[in-house]
Amino acid sequence: MSSSNPHFCDLLTFNTLALPCQAKNFVMLSDLGQLQGLSTLLKKCQKPVHDNEPTKSTQDNLTNQANETNQPHQTNQPSLQTHWNILGGGSNLVLPKVLHQPVLHIQLKGIHLLDDQGLQNDQSVIKADKSTFYRIRVAAGENWHDWVTFALNKGWYGLENLALIPGSVGAAPVQNIGAYGVEVAQFIESVDVWNIETEQLLTLSAQDCDFAYRNSRFKRAHYSNEIIVAVNFALPKAWQPVLTYQDLKPLAQRYLNPSESITPHDVYQLVCEVRQRKLPNPALIPNAGSFFQNPVVPHEQAQALKAQHPNLVCYPQADGTTKLAAGWLIDTCGWKGKRLGSVGMHANQALVLVNPDGGHYDDVMTLADAVRHDVQTLFGVALQIEPICWMPDSSTHHTA
Repeated sequence: MSSSNPHFCDLLTFNTLALPCQAKNFVMLSDLGQLQGLSTLLKKCQKPVHDNEPTKSTQDNLTNQANETNQPHQTNQPSLQTHWNILGGGSNLVLPKVLHQPVLHIQLKGIHLLDDQGLQNDQSVIKADKSTFYRIRVAAGENWHDWVTFALNKGWYGLENLALIPGSVGAAPVQNIGAYGVEVAQFIESVDVWNIETEQLLTLSAQDCDFAYRNSRFKRAHYSNEIIVAVNFALPKAWQPVLTYQDLKPLAQRYLNPSESITPHDVYQLVCEVRQRKLPNPALIPNAGSFFQNPVVPHEQAQALKAQHPNLVCYPQADGTTKLAAGWLIDTCGWKGKRLGSVGMHANQALVLVNPDGGHYDDVMTLADAVRHDVQTLFGVALQIEPICWMPDSSTHHTA
């Protein structure tokens, strides 16, 4: 059967939470030549909605789903609502038991060092200076950690802090993945997308992508017709380590000592060691990594919480706000290592929701709601779910 033809697929092994999900119409994208046909297929899955009706779309970062309600405009002309899901590595995803709408699995491969002209024709896209940056085009279906390792071994540095993050390259800009003081947006020059509606390949500058903390344009319903096919990176030739996080303190101390030196390989190795120590391997204990975002609150609120809870773990931000450690909040509420039915919060890292005993969508959401309720009650802080939650075809929406 051609991968271009929709067919049934059990997605149990396609998501790191190991949630059972029957995809009734599964399509694999492994060649750009399939894009034209995909547009025809996916356009059939759109329906007109009016501007004052809620819209739903999904795209993964892995994978991604964004649910928004459009504000009424002066006119009430119908627009198109998308009904498909885009699946990357499945590492940042909560799946329902059944999906009738098409699931598009991105398997595009290839890593190419670009010349001065690169592969971009849009003159509005700002191109990095080749004399100070390595410019590399990476297909969306490449494994993220494999790409980080490949870049390191090629001498293309900067991504070391993002090592061992599961998922695909195409999913990375959707969520603007980040770890240990680094966000992927810092190294993205542009993103290549296929627009289902116009049937065109477009190159979006980093500015066009509207990157923010764990957010981007690709999580918004208005841009749900865009399929990420490649990411263009600009990695600086003059490497500077980012060692601000406590876990990287041993390297920070060495770096400040004139008699010692560190390399990108040192950072990469330590990041891998820390992640392996703190986070469970999804192959052994199903999980989706950090299940809640670190909440960002006004400085005054953080100070008030600090007065009540002197051990509160928090990080002042450049804009005057304060980021709170969601794991500490959850741990303090007593959820670290606690189970609720088939699922629970990990014993070594309260921020990670694990599924050791074959739980499903409703089990995950019930636990997530209970954790959020307790954190809200004790601290007055609302936690946001970090993974993308694909809704069942007919169910109550869980805010994500």
